[in-house]
Amino acid sequence: MEKEDKKLLLLDLSGRLTYGVKVSLQYGGKQLTGVLDAVYPTEERVIVDELSEAIAPIDVRCGGFKLDESNIMPYLRPMSSMTEEEAKEYNELCGCNAPYPGIVEEAVAKFMDWLNAHHFDYRGLIEKGLALEAPEGMYD
Repeated sequence: MEKEDKKLLLLDLSGRLTYGVKVSLQYGGKQLTGVLDAVYPTEERVIVDELSEAIAPIDVRCGGFKLDESNIMPYLRPMSSMTEEEAKEYNELCGCNAPYPGIVEEAVAKFMDWLNAHHFDYRGLIEKGLALEAPEGMYD
């Protein structure tokens, strides 16, 4: 993974920490899924909990993983998967129907939090091969 892609992925993962984003990772020759629990950007490492399989004989289902070694990829929703109800809420939050300028810093923060909370890929990580498209219903 290139340095800029790694930086973008760490930035994105950090912003999604409080929203229970699910991730895919490779460990011990297996493809596992889990829930992101912590991000350590300077170490390029993440903590993943609720792993789909134990990674130790005593049923350990969490651990720390290096980005390069484990191919960490969040499951995100493409913007095109937004429902009509979500699109209405999105438009209300961003002030898209309001005349310019209308978006202030507080609105932008709420807007980004909403996108993160609904697991939308607004940075194009799916297209760059840095995230997987979440199966329908994964975040219901």
